[in-house]
Amino acid sequence: MKQLSVFVENKVGRLSAVLNTLKENNIDISALSLADTSDYGILRLVVDKPDEAMTALKESGVMVKCTQVIAAAMDDAPGGLAYLLSLLTDANVGIEYMYAFIGKAEGKAWTVLRVDDIEIATEVFKKNGVAMHDDHDNYRK
Repeated sequence: MKQLSVFVENKVGRLSAVLNTLKENNIDISALSLADTSDYGILRLVVDKPDEAMTALKESGVMVKCTQVIAAAMDDAPGGLAYLLSLLTDANVGIEYMYAFIGKAEGKAWTVLRVDDIEIATEVFKKNGVAMHDDHDNYRK
């Protein structure tokens, strides 16, 4: 699935401006993560209309980049995440970062993963019966 990375200056009101741009364009956020330094932050977003969001954000003057990520389901129980990550470790797939995702599967929790080999990670998850969101699950028709 597509993820947007928005580079936000670390000043009062900058994050609100980005979120207001999305609101004004009727774009819904399903997942987000914010990491910052003293000068700027990286806001990572999974949204329902990523192409429209990219256009709107660029037109508002912010830097935005699109990358591919995996949204994978895990058992919503102790050890669920450990199992999911062990599958990647066993396949020698590195994790660059991850964060929570709002999913709608009974008894499951979701995580967004940015990995160094998305093809292998996808194959491993499919082989082991791990449910994954795809673009059509998240984006409005």
